[in-house]
Amino acid sequence: MEGDTDGVDNNLNEVVVIGSCMIDFVGYAPRLPKPGETIHGTEFVTNFGGKGANQCVAAAKLGINASLIARVGDDSWGEKYISNLIKNEVDTSYVFKTEGERTGIAQICVSEDGENQIVIIAGANKRLSIEDIEEASECIKTAKVLILQLETSVDVAVAAMRLCQGVSILNGAPFTTEYDHSLLELPTIFCVNEHEASQFTQLPVTNKMEAETAASKLISLGCRSVLITLGQDGAVYAEKRTGNIFYVETPKVESVDSTGAGDAFIGALAYLLVRRKELPIEEMVQNACIVAADSVTRKGTQPSFPDEQILEKLGI
Repeated sequence: MEGDTDGVDNNLNEVVVIGSCMIDFVGYAPRLPKPGETIHGTEFVTNFGGKGANQCVAAAKLGINASLIARVGDDSWGEKYISNLIKNEVDTSYVFKTEGERTGIAQICVSEDGENQIVIIAGANKRLSIEDIEEASECIKTAKVLILQLETSVDVAVAAMRLCQGVSILNGAPFTTEYDHSLLELPTIFCVNEHEASQFTQLPVTNKMEAETAASKLISLGCRSVLITLGQDGAVYAEKRTGNIFYVETPKVESVDSTGAGDAFIGALAYLLVRRKELPIEEMVQNACIVAADSVTRKGTQPSFPDEQILEKLGI
């Protein structure tokens, strides 16, 4: 796999994540409502979320040094969010409060079978800027693994990846049409789920074979390596340099809440790329799938992410 984490001695910057902080307002219901339909729910909770913060917390809970570069509002939720990150042992040196903005929120509905629907309102996240990236440039340059997503601007992601000297993982979520070839060419690993893979390639992605075809197309569009996660059906990996392409299964579990499973996957993958880089990439992806599957057996997003005990169970 392209990308190298050797030569970086600053353990404080093992994993650096650039991305979003969201307050999740989560309603649980027997099933997801149809358009225009009102149904009775069973429970309501408020959690800390946002893909960037989720992925950072997921890595930190596995015991790695993780830093977040993000923006919260100047409201009470912003203060609470920073306190939550500190509690989860995330370095918040570059989590900026944003004057005149509210902290981002996500409205989430979760069905009894663990499926979900999510609407996000970016709030302060949309104010994360290239100037913020420049202020945190040393942190980014010394990161062994840099993680990014698209809940903040494409320009921010591209600027950060240009600074990155280690391995970069771009989670292409949510899908956007506002990008050029550099968004696909810069990351070491381009990671999307089946829905996003379909949107980026304009191909159907509903099973393993279609995912392999989509991964090959993303390679042809400029990606160095591609990871397509298929939820309970596993993941497909493809690499340009070697021509390597493989599929791994996800263990079957009883899903309680699938929210954040993809973030648990990426956090685990980042951990493995830093602390277990001697492992074959296929084994890394397999273990990341196991961590993600474990997370869906509990309610919530960040609270569902496993800690270091799961590494002991996996023997890694």
